[in-house]
Amino acid sequence: MTNSNLLTLKDVHTHIGAYHILHGVDLVVPRAQLTMLLGRNGAGKTTTLRTIMGLWHASQGGVRFGERDITALQTPQIAGLGIAYVPENMGIFADLTVKENMLLAARSAKNADQLDDARLKWIFKLFPAVEKFWNHPAGKLSGGQKQMLAVSRAIVEPRELLIVDEPSKGLAPAIINNMIDAFAELKSQGVTILLVEQNINFAQRLGDSVAVMDNGRVVHSGRMDAFSADEELQQSLLGLAL
Repeated sequence: MTNSNLLTLKDVHTHIGAYHILHGVDLVVPRAQLTMLLGRNGAGKTTTLRTIMGLWHASQGGVRFGERDITALQTPQIAGLGIAYVPENMGIFADLTVKENMLLAARSAKNADQLDDARLKWIFKLFPAVEKFWNHPAGKLSGGQKQMLAVSRAIVEPRELLIVDEPSKGLAPAIINNMIDAFAELKSQGVTILLVEQNINFAQRLGDSVAVMDNGRVVHSGRMDAFSADEELQQSLLGLAL
């Protein structure tokens, strides 16, 4: 029987230098769903994503991807299993063109002609700016266009799990709607998504499951619709109502 959770963190502790940042994180990400990771600033959300990706290693506890223990793997090995990560700083190469950025992310293509044409057309439909600025330096793009490029790079090849840190940060409402549509489309194709997000409208419209972090732990997890309906719970966990 296949485990219904694609990603599982069990009692994960992470130290960065002398600092103990994660204090026993328990988190499950169900397959083919979008899980929102919410919490105040400094709650440990980004550290959790970086620990999953092996950029920082858990000092205790375990991370499982499907049936496989990935706790001690290096980042390239983790990415090679079909996990894509879009960090908050987007991680794009400013001096390279949009095309070159996409090509770098596509491990199976040596040149642009080898990129999957049907998949590219699908990405261009999700994010028209990627096609429009195909031969422009990525550093010249606006913030919203860079975010679109960062997500496009993550999905240039099929991935089983997409992990994205604050995709709507600093974006105009029209671009946020575009981003919501893109994630909804990915989800409909069976991609499992873990999102850290501060935009509550974004979280409500997209989330199936929710986990709320505080002080390096997950303090609440459940269905997004139930969480959205409970203003008292939102207030106590996030200090605001959705």
